[in-house]
Amino acid sequence: MVAAAHIRYHWHLYFFAILLFPVSLWSQKHTELTSPDGQIVFTLHTEDGPPTYSIEFQKILLIDKSLMSVHVKDIGTLQQAYLEKPAVFKEINETYKLIVGKANPVQNRARQVILWLGDRRNPNYHIGLEVRTFNDGVAFRYLFVGKKGTAFTLHDEKTEFRFPKEPVVKALILPNFTSSHEGLYTTESLSKIKEDTLMDMPALFRFPENIYLAITEAALDDYAGMYLVKRNGVVRSQLSPLPAEPSTMVKATYPHKSPWRVLMISQRIGALLESNILTSLNEPSAIKDHSWIKPGTSTFPWWNGTVIPPGIKGGNNFETNKYYIDFCAANNITYHTIVEYDGHEWYTNDAGNYQPGPNTDITKPVDGLDMKKICDYGKQKNVGIRVWTHWKALYPKLDEAFALFEKWGLSGMMVDFMDRDDQEMVNIQMEILRKAAAHHLHIQFHGAYKPTGLHRTWPNEFTREGTLNYEHHKWDDLVTPNADLDIAFTRLLAGSTDYHLGGFRALPFKKFVVSNTRPFSIGTRCHMLAMYIVLENYLPMVGDDPEAYNNQPGFEVLKQLPGTWDETKVPAAEVDRYVSIARRSGTKWYIGTINDSTARQLDIDLSFIGAGDYTATVYSDAPDSHEHGDHLTTQSMTVNSNIKLRVVLAPGGGNLIILNKK
Repeated sequence: MVAAAHIRYHWHLYFFAILLFPVSLWSQKHTELTSPDGQIVFTLHTEDGPPTYSIEFQKILLIDKSLMSVHVKDIGTLQQAYLEKPAVFKEINETYKLIVGKANPVQNRARQVILWLGDRRNPNYHIGLEVRTFNDGVAFRYLFVGKKGTAFTLHDEKTEFRFPKEPVVKALILPNFTSSHEGLYTTESLSKIKEDTLMDMPALFRFPENIYLAITEAALDDYAGMYLVKRNGVVRSQLSPLPAEPSTMVKATYPHKSPWRVLMISQRIGALLESNILTSLNEPSAIKDHSWIKPGTSTFPWWNGTVIPPGIKGGNNFETNKYYIDFCAANNITYHTIVEYDGHEWYTNDAGNYQPGPNTDITKPVDGLDMKKICDYGKQKNVGIRVWTHWKALYPKLDEAFALFEKWGLSGMMVDFMDRDDQEMVNIQMEILRKAAAHHLHIQFHGAYKPTGLHRTWPNEFTREGTLNYEHHKWDDLVTPNADLDIAFTRLLAGSTDYHLGGFRALPFKKFVVSNTRPFSIGTRCHMLAMYIVLENYLPMVGDDPEAYNNQPGFEVLKQLPGTWDETKVPAAEVDRYVSIARRSGTKWYIGTINDSTARQLDIDLSFIGAGDYTATVYSDAPDSHEHGDHLTTQSMTVNSNIKLRVVLAPGGGNLIILNKK
């Protein structure tokens, strides 16, 4: 933005755009862009003062004139905006493939406009805005222009979200920027949200007309993560500052761009869960050969306390890991994860509590642990081997470690305790993804910020945590079925959600007790089974010890789960009460439903499954599941798309339906 933007505009393309977009208008004062179905209208206002935008949905104003501005060092903010060039419009109608995702292929229909703004008060200020409208939302980003290679510093991004009517907000409130993004969600009227408190994204806003709007971001790369804050009653963006420079958000060189600021919009909450906006705003896969990318299920023995039966020598050794590998091989579990034993990581470390010490060396397994031997045995059994790592132990030796891991034959890893989303940490995670791909390793981030659709570009990113989840069942009772529903209507909107699934010792809340080894779960067995479908996750855990699954009803479901999906539908959902999510792999449908703490019946409309008859296998809460959480019933029947299938849900319960086409 320091130097004038040198952009060539072709007037014949502009006139073509006018013909292509009869509902779009360019003028000196405002620019309008409608969604392909005409239901959403984005308007950029360049009247007297800084640029503002507004959004209408079905002729209802959702976002009133809201500031769009950034503060660049030595340049300032845009004060007197005007359009330097005619708006450039584009129609987007493409179909793309996802290597891992909730739909494949994905049809992306959108309309786009690029606008270049100057400042009448400051001839050195130039910035671009790229806007896209979809049938289920709006996205825009800032384009930073200047002399190529020139450095600039961003002090602030001032993007406002002014609501003309007060919405109800569902969001995770955080005390500061250092966060694992784990906590219980707040549901309040906007006026009751405290000023200057961080709201994590995605945040869900419900308007009086029962319109839902979720705010998040897409394509976060070489930029600071974004939060929402309320200041003087107005919701606005707040970027995560660099730890060593609290007044600096981004350091970059021209040209540069912000992530997309995304507003997902619908009268049906299920449409937000079905949306593919985030991946549609990311670039195609940067990995040419995808043959090694294999999403699937994985053990995670840390969750159960690394339980082994009598007669097996416990420890960070071959025998313990062989026991779990054999369990995987016998039950079609894709991966075994090596984490620790008795509180000590698998690698050399001179500190405690899983934190790296001064002599930590991730390239040196503890004595008695032959990683090559374990990987070779896993390969013989067709079971991939993964490891857990602390990012501070991994990152200093990233290149050396990845080369060694590939030599051993590892398939991937969990990288934990990220706890930040400033630009520096964002770039560290992107570097980990890129270099892992070069060594044929998949990545699972824990203690990490939300997904932003980058698994389209880097499909070796299988999942992210950043949720208060079932690991807490080892030490507290915070994660209830109601908390699961909060996650479904907020964090899940951003994408893949890791959750420490697989506990097969279900108890109702009133009977729940904390246990670090062989933990219990709150709710019912059917609730746990349904969570494998409700959550988007390309590396779900089968976290309990092998004996917990012996002869247990429902375990056969975990043996057959697809690694990725071809289609996602939401046949039934009500915020805070229940959600039913259907996912298709090939011709087979899985429908998972989870419930809050109130018993209820739902009719699941099967009209989305298409023509033909299906054999339905239905896993339901038993009549006594409210007292005995592990109890369930199964039945089989023939169904078709004309049927509404009634499901009966216990308090904290769930239901799973598997449809096989005849």
